[in-house]
Amino acid sequence: MARNQLQVLNALDQAKTQWYHFTAIVIAGMGFFTDAYDLFCISLVTKLLGRIYYHVDGAAKPGTLPPNVSAAVNGVAFCGTLAGQLFFGWLGDKMGRKRVYGMTLMLMVICSIASGLSFGSTPKGVVATLCFFRFWLGFGIGGDYPLSATIMSEYANKKTRGAFIAAVFAMQGFGILAGGMVAIIISAAFKAKYPAPAYKINAAASTVAQADFVWRLVLMFGALPAALTYYWRMKMPETARYTALVAKNAKQAASDMSKVLQVEIVAEQEKVENITEDSSNSFGLFSKEFLRRHGLHLLGTTSTWFLLDIAFYSQNLFQKDIFSAIGWIPAAETMNAIEEVYRIARAQTLIALCSTVPGYWFTVAFIDRMGRFAIQFMGFFFMTVFMFALAIPYHHWALKENRIGFVIMYSLTFFFANFGPNATTFVVPAEIFPARLRSTCHGISAASGKAGAIVGAFGFLYAAQPTDKTKTDAGYPPGIGVRYSLVMLGVINFFGMVFTLLVPESKGKSLEEMSGENEEENENVTELEQQAGYNNRTVPV
Repeated sequence: MARNQLQVLNALDQAKTQWYHFTAIVIAGMGFFTDAYDLFCISLVTKLLGRIYYHVDGAAKPGTLPPNVSAAVNGVAFCGTLAGQLFFGWLGDKMGRKRVYGMTLMLMVICSIASGLSFGSTPKGVVATLCFFRFWLGFGIGGDYPLSATIMSEYANKKTRGAFIAAVFAMQGFGILAGGMVAIIISAAFKAKYPAPAYKINAAASTVAQADFVWRLVLMFGALPAALTYYWRMKMPETARYTALVAKNAKQAASDMSKVLQVEIVAEQEKVENITEDSSNSFGLFSKEFLRRHGLHLLGTTSTWFLLDIAFYSQNLFQKDIFSAIGWIPAAETMNAIEEVYRIARAQTLIALCSTVPGYWFTVAFIDRMGRFAIQFMGFFFMTVFMFALAIPYHHWALKENRIGFVIMYSLTFFFANFGPNATTFVVPAEIFPARLRSTCHGISAASGKAGAIVGAFGFLYAAQPTDKTKTDAGYPPGIGVRYSLVMLGVINFFGMVFTLLVPESKGKSLEEMSGENEEENENVTELEQQAGYNNRTVPV
């Protein structure tokens, strides 16, 4: 039997779209703008790092990062992100969303600047310092995932909640776009001011000393948007759902939301205590009751995010290799270092502008009409179709006259990733779990996704190498090639469709309806189980 909803929570659920909704989207979204910028900008400058620090004097070809170094530079931030998602997700449920929110942002600002200032007397020293700071940068980024999603879900009304959470995540698209644009501007400026003197004679060896500033400036720029939003993030009040249902302070929740919604809200302390003290709502994460109610839900959110991120991040990280394979980016030895950064950034910016960003906003527009399940299933389906459509006739697409078609098809996989599971896997975990475990469960789901990103960053870095060792970059072992990498990604997306069947639909329902926090104790629990303390055998988180 449904219990009467708290007035403060009902007011939030029924509130019309107001200015504070858009303020919350911008404040939380700028964190995601920074997250995406910091995570993806490294792929723009990876080849530049190889040219600067691993070039052999007199060699005709430019230097490249050794496989283990390249994997570390590309993937270490994901390792930090995974750890940060678990830690800050748990901390957000223990200390409150707002108190932890500022910590993650400051960590991102400090480590973005520190990454650009990476020092060392040897190439290994510089790269080791860079990896150290990017790990902690990722740690801060990781905290933003569960906190931003949870805060936005708890502030939103139930009618347009999906669109608001998706809009926060859609700022990731602008972050990816900004990374490419910043790299284009910086590389173009340096190319104009410091032209390589030997460009036409030996482009591979013509890396001007000033090129070292390019990658540092690109990485450091990520601190700016995070720093600009710190003040506003600290002014946000704690969410009413945390204050009422977790901290059990009905008066403070009513006071905070009265100011936000500009309506009079009555504090209902007695009702809060009844809800929070009910044994049916006191189970922990590692309890049988959680397993019974939400076990399959958590399996659904973790598995789909894991599979999605293998495909999504591997696509982003080796798209420069795909562009090279189809001839869209010339061979490295035909251009100097800064020119290469410019061309890679231009290609990735075009993909982001034409497919990535529109895909996110299609999700924002349709998620509360179509529902989370339909969009996620559709996205995985079309990603599977387009991956196989690229992979099976791969040699057809590799022909010069068909390369534009390849790029269009490749762009469509990004479009349906973002008008699909890349957005919905972020939205759903913020809606279906109880308030006291919401941030933790979102952190676990997101961490599973980053485990997939690590597989994509490390595994496909090797897998996408040509099968013939003579055609690989120096130091890279033969891989299975781009074609079979795309086949593997198609299979992964197919399994994403299968596990989507475990994810519940939350469209139009309140958070308490989805989590069961406004229901009476389950009447199906037997008297024997009650006497045995069934509902009390929990392990608190």
